Amino acid sequence: MPMGNDIDVHLGKRLRRRRRLLGLTQQQLAGTVGVRFQQIQKYECGANRISAARLWQLSEALEVPVGYFYDGLSDQDRRDAANDGEGGGEMFARKETLDLIRAYYQLGERPRRRLLDLAKSLNGETDAA
Repeated sequence: MPMGNDIDVHLGKRLRRRRRLLGLTQQQLAGTVGVRFQQIQKYECGANRISAARLWQLSEALEVPVGYFYDGLSDQDRRDAANDGEGGGEMFARKETLDLIRAYYQLGERPRRRLLDLAKSLNGETDAA
């Protein structure tokens, strides 16, 4: 049973991350998939298990493949998540990270590539120092 709960929590975190990234409220997402916002809350905290059919609806509403929800689900990631947010997931929960990602995806494809190249080059300078 704990294994299932870990998976439910992981799926819920991925659901919340994607919903926030798209700037959707729980109410908006709930309306799209035909449930109440309280159900989305329960999914996001892992209190309720997401059925296969509902996961399909959520993936369509959030414009991701179903596999998105399972990305990063490994023994190590579950241990990291249990370590009180010390894993990389906490970084994506920060408002500034979400703001940066939203701004990035509002750019056209060419400026996005140039910005990514710039960020990689700045990171390379940091590593060399």
